[in-house]
Amino acid sequence: MPPSAVKTVRDLMYWQYAKIIAGSSIHDKKSFGYVMDKFKKLQQEEIFWNEIREYVKEREQPNECILCGKKTSSLTLDHLFPQSLNGPNDEKNIIWICPQCNSSKGAKRLYEFWTTNHGLKAAKYDVPRIAEGKYLKFLYEIFQHNNLLTVSKDDLKQKICPHCDLRKLCEHEKSEYKLSPLCLDGIATIILNK
Repeated sequence: MPPSAVKTVRDLMYWQYAKIIAGSSIHDKKSFGYVMDKFKKLQQEEIFWNEIREYVKEREQPNECILCGKKTSSLTLDHLFPQSLNGPNDEKNIIWICPQCNSSKGAKRLYEFWTTNHGLKAAKYDVPRIAEGKYLKFLYEIFQHNNLLTVSKDDLKQKICPHCDLRKLCEHEKSEYKLSPLCLDGIATIILNK
């Protein structure tokens, strides 16, 4: 689970993004001190989302699957948050992936897909940078628009978990009622399916 400094959904998103920064800068998403430093700077608005540009990186790799890294000329569009769950059809919610990853991901949300295939620990540390960066920015806008960035750990049990369709996966991963990347998928599903 994230450190005690992660108290809200906004904090969780900053924590995940701080790990992206660490992975890009020092190639170690598990460097606690470095991640904590970037997390605090994100919280205090000393650094911002746009300093790392996933869109530019994605275009620098035009024939490479964003999820598995396979080189192919037959990439397909994938919605990070599936259209079948009311995910929008816009560039913030789309990545280019190989047909095999697209078939495997199906109608799963990004963290749900990663957890199902690799476990929750992998969803916290191993989601490819471009996909996770775009996804966090996309979710942040949705949560901000719906005033849900301040949902706290304490709010989960009463306000979120009873309505979340990922509850069984959380139970399996022993993360029920704890802030995890799966919460981001679950909250987005609740919002987009109102």
